[in-house]
Amino acid sequence: TGKSYMLYQQIKKLIVDGVSLNQIAYVNFEDERLLEVTADDLNMILEVSIELSGTNNKPYLFLDEIQEVEQWEKCINSARVDFDCDIYITGSNAKLLSGELASYLGGRYVEFVVFPFSFEEYLESIKQEKEEVSVTEEFKNYLEMGGMPFLVNLRYDKDASMQCLRDVYNSVLLKDVVQRNNIRDVELLERMILYLLDNVGHSFSARSISNYLKQENRKVSSFESFVNSEECKTGSTS
Repeated sequence: TGKSYMLYQQIKKLIVDGVSLNQIAYVNFEDERLLEVTADDLNMILEVSIELSGTNNKPYLFLDEIQEVEQWEKCINSARVDFDCDIYITGSNAKLLSGELASYLGGRYVEFVVFPFSFEEYLESIKQEKEEVSVTEEFKNYLEMGGMPFLVNLRYDKDASMQCLRDVYNSVLLKDVVQRNNIRDVELLERMILYLLDNVGHSFSARSISNYLKQENRKVSSFESFVNSEECKTGSTS
């Protein structure tokens, strides 16, 4: 939804305010050259960046998709304690949920949650591409395609935009949900997601999902066992 772009904007603002480029370090840990970075490597990156900023200059460290580094929080906490520096991090919900930040960083952080465009923001982006805009027509498009900011780069071309959204969906499903929860039956998960999407605005229950899966000729014995278990009934698990 634009986390990296917000970092770029902050970097640009620092430069406009007179901060030297030597004081600014930006690292994207989704770069394929950094896929095997360890906590020790991250410590070295931080130390070198701080050293390059100069003795009397404040370093500004921008670390994109920090969750890709195991035990990153120890490195960040150490740099924050040992040096007078500003640290900006972004992370995907796959491994960096809001509730976990407090335990990772001891509550000493300011969090910004980035959302896709609202309809008003979507209209503003559309007006950059079109001289005349039909609010009614664009609202239909907004309901269909949503407000992912990257679609501006595609000029909201329908085919290209839908392909981009499919890629985002697959990335969130496979990378965030499946990996985080160690889900083995991905096809079953996809069927459940489609059922929930088809029933937006309608009440549903675990039993209705079970009935749907039966209609789809899927084995639901393990799902039904969980639904009927005491821990599910008492709400002791999620």
